[in-house]
Amino acid sequence: MTRSLKKGPYVDEKLSKKVANKKPEDGVIKTWARASQISPDMVGFTFGVHNGKEHLEVFVTEDMVGHRLGEFSPTKKFYRHGGKMQKELDQKKKESEIAAAKAAKASANS
Repeated sequence: MTRSLKKGPYVDEKLSKKVANKKPEDGVIKTWARASQISPDMVGFTFGVHNGKEHLEVFVTEDMVGHRLGEFSPTKKFYRHGGKMQKELDQKKKESEIAAAKAAKASANS
């Protein structure tokens, strides 16, 4: 369910004060407020959004207005899908790299 329009967007008070007191060129603004909505006055700033382990830098553009800061700082690292199909793809990739290296070596020796 979306937030009521009469309440307005949620922006952390500390974060809005930091944006008001700084210029976009001043550097990264560190924040743990992943739930804060991006407002139009945040455009051009770079935020260090905490993902649970570290602060990931997010440069705010006009397209991001209305979204949450946490959307641009993933908390989980996607490793890959496993299984037989993935192993076959990895094997083909490795074979093509070996073939390309052999071809490059042969052309260098000629």
